[in-house]
Amino acid sequence: MKKIIATVLTTILALSALAGCTQVTPNTVFSADDLPGKVIGVQLGTTGDIYASDYEAEGSVIERYNKGADAVQALKQGKVDCVIIDNEPAKAFVAKNKDLMILPDPFELEDYAMCIAKTNSELKNKINAAIAQLKIDGTLAAIISNYIGDDTKGKSPYVSGNSDYSNGKLIMATNAHFEPYEYMEGGVVVGIDVDLAQAVADILKMELVIEDMDFDAIIAAVQSGKADIGVAGMTVTEDRLINVDFTDSYTTATQVIIVRKK
Repeated sequence: MKKIIATVLTTILALSALAGCTQVTPNTVFSADDLPGKVIGVQLGTTGDIYASDYEAEGSVIERYNKGADAVQALKQGKVDCVIIDNEPAKAFVAKNKDLMILPDPFELEDYAMCIAKTNSELKNKINAAIAQLKIDGTLAAIISNYIGDDTKGKSPYVSGNSDYSNGKLIMATNAHFEPYEYMEGGVVVGIDVDLAQAVADILKMELVIEDMDFDAIIAAVQSGKADIGVAGMTVTEDRLINVDFTDSYTTATQVIIVRKK
């Protein structure tokens, strides 16, 4: 009998210890004003990483992850106090995690563009002309609305009608973990950036080839010539302009803060 009681007590203590280990600290971030001194999760090398780094001087600790999904998982586990990321991927993450929310006030506005080698100005000019054409004829707006907006999502998929690849291949470096800009679906990389790059390739009579890699490796791939362009929800920054050039912007995005609801 004593052995049974001892076993029961041991089990209860073990379960109590387990519960204590899995308890998550209540949310303490309610606006950007609360970021100093907090542990902030970001995707390595992204604009969120750049903005968050400004808070290190104010005592914040920046935890960097290769994937935005890993940063979000760390938030759920209480390893970070918040995550700074683009609004559209944030909405996708929150839709799948009902215990998380996006703070209502935008954190920062940013313009997305394709990065390209500084020595490849001819290709940059051609891509800029293609982007301008896609803006004028409404193709770009249709591509974006196909992925963003409850009333328009899935209603205007881009369909490539090009079979003329006489100008060779257009190799695109991306990181397919940034829905809706680029993500995996059925083993294929899809998203706004993919459709945009395909539309550009069609205009340039080139075959689009997609190389999926860590976000932090994209600029190096473009610099070295392993990729022609980097398209991955990438913002033009002074630091990045040291190493690569950028095309004209194709969309404006918003950085937001994800927190736990409780």
